[in-house]
This record gives sequence, structure tokens and C-alpha cells, in this order.
Amino acid sequence: MTDEPQVTVADNPEKSRFEVSIDGTLAGFAAYEVDSGTVTFVHTRVFEEYEGQGLAGRLAKESLAMVRAAGGTVVPECSYIRAYVRKHAPEYDDLLRDDPEE
Repeated sequence: MTDEPQVTVADNPEKSRFEVSIDGTLAGFAAYEVDSGTVTFVHTRVFEEYEGQGLAGRLAKESLAMVRAAGGTVVPECSYIRAYVRKHAPEYDDLLRDDPEE
């Protein structure tokens, strides 16, 4: 048995966002808009009480993996997702519809 919290990332298309949860409690989200298979990330937020646990990075990584698995492309308008994609280049270059803003 482990005392490690259960962290999950799931798409919630009804709310147009990927959500990160700890032990079933919503801890943050990455809001998006979808148009013809392109996912535009518009805002990422981890709630204050969950900051500093690496959840934003996990949310970004798993959200991008889900977009890739669905055959989509990404426009990282959100500053956090844009910085994450840049930091991990060229791993996500194939997902970008357009280059991130400079």
C-alpha cells in the first residue's frame, strides 16, 4: 500500500478543459478551444493549495499527449503551455499548428 496521492489528468470536453485531480479532487485545469482538430490552449491554472507539486507540468505533458493521440494539432496561446512546449522542444514540434509567439 502507498501513501502517494493518486494524480489523474482527464479531458472534460463539456467544460472545454483538461483537468488534473488529486485523489478525485479537482486541483487545476488547462482550458482550450477546438476548431477542426486544432486545440488552442487559452489558460492553465493550478489552484493555490496545490501549487508547487509539479501538477502544471504533468497537466501540460498529459494534455499534449492526449491531443497527439487524437491526431490533433496545438496552438499554445496560454503562456504556461507555450513555455512548456518551448522548454521541451523539439518533442512537441510536430504538434504545433503555428510556431509559438516569440
